[in-house]
Amino acid sequence: MSGPTANCPNCGAPVKFLWSSAVQTTCESCHSILVRTDVDLKKVGEVADLPADASPIQIGTEGAYQNKSFVVVGRIIYEYEQGGWNEWHIVFNDGSSGWLADAQLEYDLSWLSKPPQPLPPSTDKGQTFQWQSKNYQVTSVTKAHYKGVQGELPFEYWDKSDLIFADLRTTSADFGTIDYSEKPPLLFLGRAVEFDDLHLKNLREFEGWT
Repeated sequence: MSGPTANCPNCGAPVKFLWSSAVQTTCESCHSILVRTDVDLKKVGEVADLPADASPIQIGTEGAYQNKSFVVVGRIIYEYEQGGWNEWHIVFNDGSSGWLADAQLEYDLSWLSKPPQPLPPSTDKGQTFQWQSKNYQVTSVTKAHYKGVQGELPFEYWDKSDLIFADLRTTSADFGTIDYSEKPPLLFLGRAVEFDDLHLKNLREFEGWT
């Protein structure tokens, strides 16, 4: 899976896209945040030093879900009062993309979904919604701090501040997030998954692993 190549407008280093539909990426050489317009790249910011994390997932990690293979091409990093998490941008072999949330050894796969009616401007824990004939309940409302981006994203996303996310669950393994970083807010629906169910390879290696 590969897309077009270009040169970083800041340092001139080659930039190779793993996903042909990527809108934003980062330069591995100078850490510039780059937005693509047709075949041109424009620098819009710079990535600060990314916080250390213990996730085994990295850009280029491959996996599979429901018989569809995918590769990790980017991530958004957040921190909150209880720690931090990664939102890994994954691209499937059919060209579609989704998100793999990775927080303290818990994993959720989700996809951008269109709600049947506008989402409320705010939510409270315990509030319920019905989407796709399933009953979701808000289990947490989290104020998070944007910490940075890496790799390829399907939209422009940089220079954020404090953000609000509402996580929702059903009585089964269905998962949802209302993302208040955008107006109107965005809805992502998916499922909680086990690490082994993703059949991951090309993972980060840590000292002491065997």
